[in-house]
Amino acid sequence: MKRILIGLIAVAMLAAGGWFGFSLYAKHRVTAEIETAFEQIRSNGGKASHGKIGFDLPSRTLTIEDIAIDPGQQSQTQIKIARVRATGVRQADEGQFSADTIEVSGIAFAIDSNVGPSPMKAGYKIAQATIRDFTGAIRARALPPSNAVIDLYRFGLEQFSSVSASSIEVPTIAITLVTKPDTAKPEGGDLAYSGLVMKNLRHGKVEATKADRLTFTFKTAQPGKPGLLTGELSNLAMSDFDSTGMLAALDPQKANDDGIHQLYRQISTGPYTVTSGDVRLRVDGIAVDDIGVQPSKFRMAEMLAMLPQNPSAPPTPAQARDMMEKLANFYEGLRVGKIEIGKTSIATPQGTGSINAVRYKDGEFAVEGLDTPSPQGQFKMERFALRSFSAPNLMRWAAGLTTPGRAPSPDQMLGLFGVLAGAEIKGVAAPFKNTKKLVTIDTLSLDWGQLIGSIPSKAHVVAKFVTPTDPSDPKQLQLVLSGVDKLAIDLDLGAGWTESSNSFALTPATLDIGGIAKAQLRIALSNVPREVFSADPAEFMGQAARIETGALEFSLSDSGIVDLVVAQFARMQNVSRDAARQALVESIKAKREQVASANPDADAAADAIARFVETPGQTLSIKLSPRAKAPLTQLMQLLQSDPQSALAQFRIEASTGL
Repeated sequence: MKRILIGLIAVAMLAAGGWFGFSLYAKHRVTAEIETAFEQIRSNGGKASHGKIGFDLPSRTLTIEDIAIDPGQQSQTQIKIARVRATGVRQADEGQFSADTIEVSGIAFAIDSNVGPSPMKAGYKIAQATIRDFTGAIRARALPPSNAVIDLYRFGLEQFSSVSASSIEVPTIAITLVTKPDTAKPEGGDLAYSGLVMKNLRHGKVEATKADRLTFTFKTAQPGKPGLLTGELSNLAMSDFDSTGMLAALDPQKANDDGIHQLYRQISTGPYTVTSGDVRLRVDGIAVDDIGVQPSKFRMAEMLAMLPQNPSAPPTPAQARDMMEKLANFYEGLRVGKIEIGKTSIATPQGTGSINAVRYKDGEFAVEGLDTPSPQGQFKMERFALRSFSAPNLMRWAAGLTTPGRAPSPDQMLGLFGVLAGAEIKGVAAPFKNTKKLVTIDTLSLDWGQLIGSIPSKAHVVAKFVTPTDPSDPKQLQLVLSGVDKLAIDLDLGAGWTESSNSFALTPATLDIGGIAKAQLRIALSNVPREVFSADPAEFMGQAARIETGALEFSLSDSGIVDLVVAQFARMQNVSRDAARQALVESIKAKREQVASANPDADAAADAIARFVETPGQTLSIKLSPRAKAPLTQLMQLLQSDPQSALAQFRIEASTGL
């Protein structure tokens, strides 16, 4: 029995010694791996140091204290970490390790950036960060030899793409920015994030990221006194981030990648406020869906390289135009499916203006629910929209207008038709001059298409609005004297060219002046060559000579305009309205023989016009059909020199009816 007991004690002592030895070996191996990683930084000319390293084998807990890294003289990044504590550490596979939890405290790092004309230094402080279910490389990737921001950014994304974790939690991040003093840009400021959480990181993808709150304060340079720009944003959320596209955009080897890579499925925020002096901006929320990049155009390195380095030397017009073109290409490489900005209000000493929503989707940009003060009164608009809106195309068009020493050509100005495909305004109520009356617009819509060069060959205009009459305008005085205090205009005008028949038609053009009259006009032109759609006046006039006049149809429905004309004539002649009406009828009949001598059909037309004046409330219809080919330019010239001969070129049909 005694021998057995002695044997058991010996085995226990050997086991304890073996366990103690293995623990020392494990700690030594962990320390060696850490030293190897730090030596990698030193071998590249940097500085890397750490304090105490601890490794508890039973809980497999690794601790490292007082980490300090300065990658080298060429680098602009310095990193300090007070303590790293990793529990459940194990080797996942060759070259990788895993940990159940990693807690990092006392993080501080600084980045100096020389981008454009304003160098900036950013300092970050993170009190605590927790990473769960982490897997990553045992040794960090080699730092880039360049200290360029793009190279550092790419290095960070590559390092990020090599790790995975179920979550990263950072309660607070404090950021301090210091920029070169400049009257046009902030001199510096502070930002603070709180409640930052990232979920499910794997292979450079993040399922969800959120931050409860972001606050910022920037110093701004104002004439005579310093200023502050402060703001707060809450409930920042980002879903389905994928670093693949951004890495491709930063990689010179992917300059020919024309594919679209998704960056985020959605980025959204809650309320956002900004205050500067006595001006306060508030946005209820923002949502941006389906954000992607096209690496062949979204070249950040090229974009940063073209920024001017000397702000005191403004770019030449040629340089500005080249910069605008490159900027357009850059933004063309950024794809966005949908943007929605919630209710926005701006409070100023002059009053508060608001917009219910700003939206962008499928090329349509819209502003809805505008309500803002103006010197004459409150201005309201339900909706303003641009169709086929493209910021890159708009920038290219604007860049093309800047030619040193020369005004933009007509063709350049007409290029705006190629940038947009239409515009719409609805529900406007605007003050009319300094009166208490309002101009109201129900609808104002303009669409165009079928561009030939820079000129549309198809257009449609719809306008429905009401405007008060203006006693100060001599042209409207007779309307005011007749008791007309407002005009309701309803216009519908469509025009289009058909290439197969070389025909052009204005059909139908309808103008309804509420309470007075409704007019309709239909015009047809034939033998309209494609070449007539030219911004060159000489070419236009040369081709216009080939155009032939077709049928013209006109109708006028009386709902008060005849009585208005009669009343005006009565005041001018100082006679009764009945006498004035009879005088007008007799005047029309008196000219009948004169016009009938040039065109017998005009006799019936004159009778129809006389009946229209004599009996209010009728509809006058007149149709002119060319008797033979009638070149448009010759006819226009003839109308100026000999109207009766011009009228003789047409058969005339006229009628009246209730």
